[in-house]
Amino acid sequence: MIQQSSRPTGGNRVSAGTASDVKTFIAAALLTFAAGMLVLIGYIMAGGFGGFLGIIGAVWSVFWWKGVHGKVFPRDLPGKSMAGLAVTAAILLGLAYAMS
Repeated sequence: MIQQSSRPTGGNRVSAGTASDVKTFIAAALLTFAAGMLVLIGYIMAGGFGGFLGIIGAVWSVFWWKGVHGKVFPRDLPGKSMAGLAVTAAILLGLAYAMS
């Protein structure tokens, strides 16, 4: 009797490596943070309606990010995109701090 292994034998991994996984995690955290900052800034500026507009802006920005990279969290995210996202999140944080 021949027994077949239930594990795949090839290199069909989902992960591209530890560094790629860390970059994906940081991108997810920064995208979530920046989206929250958009909602907070909208709420500070115009109350509940501004918060609603912030939600629309956050959803639009995620769709834009997906259009640029092909996926929301691509396997190999360029360092330039990570830097731009970090700068944008920092600017939004500074703006929310200045407005409050």
